[in-house]
Amino acid sequence: MSEAVIDDIVAVLPPLLSALEALGFFQRHFHPPAFASVMNAIGTPDAALQASHAAIGEWPEQFAGLLDRLDRACNETLAAFAGIREVEHGNGDLVAVFRALRHLPRAQEALYPLAVQFPPVSSFFLNAANRENKDLLSRLEVSANEHTGIFHDHNEPGSRGGFSVYVPEYYTPDRAMPLVMALHGGSGNGRGFLWSWLRDARSLGAILVAPTATGPTWALMGDDADTPNLMRILEIVRSRWSIDASRMLLTGMSDGGTFCYVTGLDGASPFTHLAPVSATFHPLMAEMADADRMRGLPIFITHGKLDWMFPVQTARQTRAALSAAGADVTYREIDDLSHTYPREINAELAQWLNGK
Repeated sequence: MSEAVIDDIVAVLPPLLSALEALGFFQRHFHPPAFASVMNAIGTPDAALQASHAAIGEWPEQFAGLLDRLDRACNETLAAFAGIREVEHGNGDLVAVFRALRHLPRAQEALYPLAVQFPPVSSFFLNAANRENKDLLSRLEVSANEHTGIFHDHNEPGSRGGFSVYVPEYYTPDRAMPLVMALHGGSGNGRGFLWSWLRDARSLGAILVAPTATGPTWALMGDDADTPNLMRILEIVRSRWSIDASRMLLTGMSDGGTFCYVTGLDGASPFTHLAPVSATFHPLMAEMADADRMRGLPIFITHGKLDWMFPVQTARQTRAALSAAGADVTYREIDDLSHTYPREINAELAQWLNGK
């Protein structure tokens, strides 16, 4: 690799990773009444990224693929910042914030293939507890093969009903791994939501599946086309990889969390654990649920005290209703959580899934 290329990479990677971390912080702590304070907390890492990205020079042709990935990661990160800066300056609303944040998973998708070449990128895609885990980092030095890494099945942006999968690069078929199926929120998609769990699946050893709803959101009312589609996806995944049938988690955010209840409380559901996040629930769901299925079923509820879409009282009532129906309920109420995904809960969910 030429000296000029190395210099550019050394110059652009730190501000890129810092800007991505800042966007992750913003996404986790976003609460409409606290918008200004969260913006103040993240500072201006986009300025440093803008300067270092603009300074990248001409690269030899053999590094065109690497340059393209770095460019896309930088451009998507800067587009996310540009969108939220517009709102900061009074030119947008809540919808504009969520639209801007769609650039964050696209930036991560562009950057991830560089993890095998660049240790700082590999560390970025681990959870905080494992970033200095030398054994894990060494196991991740291998490139993805035909059975590992990230796969998308009919899950291009704008499509419905497909799914994305992440299989840790150190996966071997002789060792069954736990499964995490993570359902996106309303109007989202699995390709983007994959990144809410990838760090933890990669750190802790789980096969991650992120489906996309067949309609604009999950089938919370009326005909349910999503449960059969989830079963189809699950069958495909289980035919390709070794899944531990005793550790199959269905989790989801917002509408995805609510759909965990809709499909996961059915007596025929194959999932062993349910973990709805920032979800809503109707008491009739508990009354209509299969009594045998409910008895002792591990359910982990996470909700934020600041949730403006589904007030926290809903989650407290859900805990009571499910416990009364015989479920084994674990409940986490997070003081500073609004209606966003608390990625820090993933490690605890993984421990709970593994019975630790």
